[in-house]
Amino acid sequence: MPTAYSPYDLPSGGWIAAAKQAWARGGDDNISLIAAGVAFYGFLAMVPLMAATVLTYGLVADPQTVAVQMQSLAQDLPGSAAELVQDQLSAVVESSSSKKGLGLILALLVAVFSARKGAGALIIALNIAYECKESRSFIGKNLTAIGVTVGGALIVLLSVGAIAALGFLDGMLDAAPAVFAPLGKILAYLVLAAAITGGAALLFRYGPACETAAFKWLTPGSVLAAVGIVVATLLFGYYVSNFGNYNATYGSLGAVIVLLTWMWASAYILLLGAEMNAALIASNATAPEL
Repeated sequence: MPTAYSPYDLPSGGWIAAAKQAWARGGDDNISLIAAGVAFYGFLAMVPLMAATVLTYGLVADPQTVAVQMQSLAQDLPGSAAELVQDQLSAVVESSSSKKGLGLILALLVAVFSARKGAGALIIALNIAYECKESRSFIGKNLTAIGVTVGGALIVLLSVGAIAALGFLDGMLDAAPAVFAPLGKILAYLVLAAAITGGAALLFRYGPACETAAFKWLTPGSVLAAVGIVVATLLFGYYVSNFGNYNATYGSLGAVIVLLTWMWASAYILLLGAEMNAALIASNATAPEL
């Protein structure tokens, strides 16, 4: 692959070569298996992260407000996974409604600390993708994990706020021709993709133990992750709604299996984006301002 000053200077052949390298690197690094570990720890961190998000909003306003918006966002999750997340959100809001002042701040700190395990698993996965050896101290590593957790909660809040701001379109589009009806939903998905892109870029830049590259070299993998996660969510949701009957196979565990499968797919796509960036960086190591 020829050296380029920017990933956007690469010819089409360079992108194809990078994609092949990323796929090969992903296989060598066993990102499918690693994504399963990330999904498991992410599942364990899900409720604390919800609590951190709701409690953060609760510092300035009614937690019930953000919970309602988060539930509308969760509706796009596949099948019964959406119901599971919405039920957990309701439980989080109910438990947080009695917390005020110092108690609210302490509950927020506990929630963030509890959710750091999921972020820690993701950081380990990124170290593998970028071939970084963990050199940070125990405190430094945990502070990074907490930073990723807080960043994730803030990105969720920003996404919820942006999508809620688009809600006014629903009323306007009711009187519009039917062809414009999906516009609000499309804009919501674009906002979600933009949030994932920004979050992934920050994660790829500051998550690994070694310095990666300038943001322009991290954008391709971030966009790949965002588009891939949104598309995978829609396709998996369609499959679960129309073909997959997880409740018949797993009984009461069906919703958990659906959510874990979606989290695994999302983690896999995110790590594939990291491998894409790593392939571009490795093949252009001599490029200026890398």
